[in-house]
Amino acid sequence: MGAAEMETLSSVLTSPAALSSGGWRERFEERFRELCGSRHALTVTSGTVALEIAVHLLDLRPGDEVVVTPQTYQATVQPLLGHDVTVRFCDVEPDSLNMDPDKLAPLLTDRTRAVILVHYGGWPAEMDRIVKLAHEVDALVVEDCAHSLGGAVDGRRPGALGDIGCFSFHSSKNITTLGEGGMITFDRDDWATRVDRIRSNEVDGEYYPVPAAGVPAELRWMKYAQSAYGIGCSRVRRAGTNATLSEAACAVGLVQLDRLTEMADRRRHITNRLNEVISRYPGVRAQHPRDGIRHAHHLYTFFAGDRVRRARILAELDRRGIELQLRYFPLHLTPEWRALGHGDGECPVAERLWFTEHINLPCQPVLTDAQIDHLVWALDVTLAGTAV
Repeated sequence: MGAAEMETLSSVLTSPAALSSGGWRERFEERFRELCGSRHALTVTSGTVALEIAVHLLDLRPGDEVVVTPQTYQATVQPLLGHDVTVRFCDVEPDSLNMDPDKLAPLLTDRTRAVILVHYGGWPAEMDRIVKLAHEVDALVVEDCAHSLGGAVDGRRPGALGDIGCFSFHSSKNITTLGEGGMITFDRDDWATRVDRIRSNEVDGEYYPVPAAGVPAELRWMKYAQSAYGIGCSRVRRAGTNATLSEAACAVGLVQLDRLTEMADRRRHITNRLNEVISRYPGVRAQHPRDGIRHAHHLYTFFAGDRVRRARILAELDRRGIELQLRYFPLHLTPEWRALGHGDGECPVAERLWFTEHINLPCQPVLTDAQIDHLVWALDVTLAGTAV
């Protein structure tokens, strides 16, 4: 947060305008639509809520199948635990840690309703192949874009590459809306109506007009008179909730979008310095996206080569004061998914990399130059001391 965010917050808080559902939200959503390239972008209170609503839009039925990635935060697939569907975990590519299109094809059937993936760490997945495979069996593709704001594939932005995009503005993400917030993107007008009802604490249902007879004369001017007396409901899909992102949060989000390039450049600078160190040592490898992929650098990931060397690297980095958070434990091995029949051997690439090679390092733009220098030094001396 900087002076621009503070100035904007002050103007919001001293304005006579309402602090909910106002002009800041409209402007933030409009700017996000333009950036992403989607027809609709609707704010909600978190990326988790965006994913929950996205799964709701799939209209899943008992017996449906959904293919998901194991290499992601639990919120990406957690909403499926509330549905009577078959979940299939698709293994990942060994470099990007994104869903592997080659492994996806054999998992798709005529009962597959959706594919849910993440752009891991900010490296956009191979969406053209994945979307083509999914659409061949009439399945929808949900992109978890929590890591990928600022990334691109051949000039196209995540969030408009599949059927539904879900973004997080948590304080750890590439922009934030005061610590929490989210966005859901898509092109379908009917979904926009449904999502707006859900986030506005109204029922998502199928409605039809009926004669508005019996409306008391003194109530005809009230907002809910026509909905109570002039509309019928043939089906309730789900109850709504209050997922309204505040005006203050949206205002800060708008300022943060203006700074997205600046913050992405800082992440890229840190990544380049770390990659330069890793390039000097055999047996360890960094991520290197193909031409046409713009990495958003939400996470910095490299691979240690084997279990023994990784253990030594982690211990030495920790001893030198480097924060280590390995993201993410393979979801098909967590207790709730093991309880549903998933387990070892289901995604061998994800399992091998997680348990033997995978390392994440800090790359947040708030790191000072001194902290970056320390991080680079610590990595350099650690790799030198653990060289094969």
